[in-house]
Amino acid sequence: MHVAHLSLHNFRSYTDLDVVLEPGAIAFIGRNGQGKTNLIEAIDYLSRLSSHRVASDAPLVRAGSDQAIVRAAVVRDGRTAILEVELNPGRANRARINKSPLPRPRDLIGVMRTVVFAPDDLTLVKGDPSDRRKFLDDLLVLRTPRLVGVRSDYDRILRQRNSLLKTAGFARGESRETALSTLAVWDLQLADVGSQLLAARLQLVDDLRPYVGKSYEAVARGASRDDAEIGYKSSFETDGVDDLGEALLAELGRRRKDELDRGVSLVGPHRDELVLTLGNGELRLPVKGYASHGESWSFALALRLASYDLLRSDGDDPILVLDDVFAELDTERRAQLADLVAGAEQVLVTAAVAADVPEALRGVRFLVADGEVSRDE
Repeated sequence: MHVAHLSLHNFRSYTDLDVVLEPGAIAFIGRNGQGKTNLIEAIDYLSRLSSHRVASDAPLVRAGSDQAIVRAAVVRDGRTAILEVELNPGRANRARINKSPLPRPRDLIGVMRTVVFAPDDLTLVKGDPSDRRKFLDDLLVLRTPRLVGVRSDYDRILRQRNSLLKTAGFARGESRETALSTLAVWDLQLADVGSQLLAARLQLVDDLRPYVGKSYEAVARGASRDDAEIGYKSSFETDGVDDLGEALLAELGRRRKDELDRGVSLVGPHRDELVLTLGNGELRLPVKGYASHGESWSFALALRLASYDLLRSDGDDPILVLDDVFAELDTERRAQLADLVAGAEQVLVTAAVAADVPEALRGVRFLVADGEVSRDE
């Protein structure tokens, strides 16, 4: 899979841009603030309908414009598809494939797959549990696009249930009884949809685990594939559970008083954690709080490389994006990482200076300056 052509209209710093791309390694070279990351952000947006840099669509639209358009020709198994999305802050976005409108923009997710590694990925290790849950869910929907609907339904149910918990916590008499009766209905929905999301996450962690160990061994000096480990910690006991939905529903009932007192849902996938540990045998420590900066960086990179390898094992070769990561690595580790990914069908690299790009990834180069993108011949 690779992007053969990228077209932008009023996206970030670009009024209008057309760039012809090729398979293999492509480097975008330019000083910070010139717009090189905007290019790969646009490509990644077509994959996931979200940015790896900001939480909302509004910053993606060029200042003074009310709409942005991202369009790309994507080649997969020798066939080309034109993917397009209109970003309309404050209004519904629109998506098309080969100029045909899709019923819902989210139907575009997973048609093209990208894996992006950027300096901000240290939050996967050092950030909040929500950062690691997002990592899992983003990978889930790339592998199984139908789970976009499950995740969306869960978020909607959770908002409604939290609102009702706040109301029920303050209600008295008949109003309280009515609220509690309604809460029971939302419990059933949360248990149903939440168990689907939980089951998918548990399976994903099992599938991803061996790739994480292998990737960490490749990027961390002196490490073995047994050093890095991932696990999943649910908000309730899941070991030996035959029916996750029933177990989740039972835990909601057990925590009812606490939830009413606090006015928030305390059980469900939104309270879970992806556990990252380093060590050998019984001596394993959480990466967050114990790992050095180098170990944390290596673990974050291993998570992304493992995601890439897992997607490849599914029969697809996703587009790999390395956004300004080589500046963080010494010469030896740059070469090591480059050798690991050089075989990808398409690798997109951004760097401030050409010298940061390892020899193995010195394919096609584009210079990015003052909003202009030109091929370096």
